[in-house]
Amino acid sequence: MPHSWLYTLSGLLVGFLVGMTGVGGGSLMTPLLILLFGVKPQSAVGTDLLYAAITKIFGTALNRHHGVVRWRIVLLQMAGSLPAGLLCLIFLRHFGPSPFVSKLITEVLGVALLLTVPAILFKPWLQKWSIGAGTLRPQTVDVLTVFLGVVLGTLVTLSSVGAGAIGMAALTVLYPRVSTRELVATDIAHAVPLALLAGGGHWLQGAVDTVVLVELLMGSIPGILLGTLLAGRLPEDAQRWFLGILLAIIGLRMI
Repeated sequence: MPHSWLYTLSGLLVGFLVGMTGVGGGSLMTPLLILLFGVKPQSAVGTDLLYAAITKIFGTALNRHHGVVRWRIVLLQMAGSLPAGLLCLIFLRHFGPSPFVSKLITEVLGVALLLTVPAILFKPWLQKWSIGAGTLRPQTVDVLTVFLGVVLGTLVTLSSVGAGAIGMAALTVLYPRVSTRELVATDIAHAVPLALLAGGGHWLQGAVDTVVLVELLMGSIPGILLGTLLAGRLPEDAQRWFLGILLAIIGLRMI
């Protein structure tokens, strides 16, 4: 096991990147725990889910204070994500900690990371296209929002990845007239109950390392604050391509 300061340093670096770029921490932290520290896949996912839930509770509280959360969209996503997450937890409980589950988690994680890459790289063009495209019927948007919740619930519970870049890309298409700030706040608010459910389920199965969780949070909180203060100092295109290439390499490595 590495020294505790290495976990804290990792939390600091990931928190800094999240603050700078807005990319979900699961895209970076879970692969780091598995590839660098040798943490078992299910333990890495469970630990990262609770890590994300705790940090996003504070973000949601602040966004709620500013009134920028679209709660109807949150509820529609929860209608799909929470049942899907619960079914995935039952599936993991049935098979228990096994080579099959570890292999499944790493492959789902790799696929989720590869899906994140185009969501990051093509975000500006996606926003422009969605504004210019025809508006979907409200009933269709509601159904697709619930379906998005099902997809995110499955991906997040099995890999801890998906609620950030993938969720934001889909919400941008479904709700082109909603401001980016409101969509980000809505995406973060939805991630809290989903991460709590999935992380709590992994914890009940003994797949959360609470010591590592605390050490990661000790670094991530100041890292997020520092990254937020420095956000916008680097060209957005450079950030997107750096993260896109990095996540593509990690995703292929996980698969």
